Parts: sequence; C-alpha cells; structure tokens
Amino acid sequence: MIKPISFLLVDDDPDDILLFKEVLTQVDASIQLQTATNGKEALKVLRECGDHLPQVIFMDINMPIMNGKESLREIKKDQSLHKIPVIMYTTSSQSSDIEEAMMSGALCYITKPSSLNDLQSILKSISQSIPHALEKTIRQLSNTANTFIVC
Repeated sequence: MIKPISFLLVDDDPDDILLFKEVLTQVDASIQLQTATNGKEALKVLRECGDHLPQVIFMDINMPIMNGKESLREIKKDQSLHKIPVIMYTTSSQSSDIEEAMMSGALCYITKPSSLNDLQSILKSISQSIPHALEKTIRQLSNTANTFIVC
C-alpha cells in the first residue's frame, strides 16, 4: 500500500494557512495537510503522529510561544523526528535567520512567494519529488523560481 503524501505547515498567520491549503488542494487534493500555529504545538502534533509522520514540514520562523528556529532545533534533536525534512517557509530574508536555520538542519529556506502561481509551482515540484528527489528538486527550484530559496 502506498503511503499518502502528508505535510505539516507550522505558521501562526491564519491567512497564510488558508492560502497554503487552497493552493495545495489545487496541486493535489490527496495530499494530507496538518497545521500547527507555533513550534510547541508542532512538536505535540509530531509526537502524536505515531507511524504517520509527515514527509515534509514547512516551518515559519516568527511565531509566538516557540518560534520556528527553536522548533527546528528540537525536531533535529529528537531521534524519532530528525529525519523529516524541514523547509523554513517565512517572510524573513535576514541573513542571520537563514544561516541559523541552515546550521540547525533545515533542508532549505524559502521566503513566502508573492504570487499564488509561484506557491503552486513550488508545492507541485516538492510534492512530485517525494520521497526520492526532494533535495535535487529544491536545488533546481532555487535556480528557476521567482522566490528566494537557499539550499
């Protein structure tokens, strides 16, 4: 049996969550999406997933209670979670945020696209590359996308 694709989006902005959900549904309605509004909630969701962990985590940086950088560090320390690719998905393009995220184990760093078409292209490429070509696909996206991507 083929395991359905699932993502976890960690973001405290309800509008960003809604847009992400809508675009993801357009890309592939069969992709399962879980959400959390901060890093602490994300860790709780992940620890309750059992064998149904998401294939990719999209993590905002600026959130209340536990921010994305703190959550990323916790995920990478946890033996049952550390292999899940974490994509930092945020409005921040500060070099210190990028460097810290990459040093903490993020797969890549994507600034939130300004257009729905760009988001759709990114989500389509990522969803079609799971599980075997995710890193390669993101590197290709970093060369071609209209969005700022660091690998």
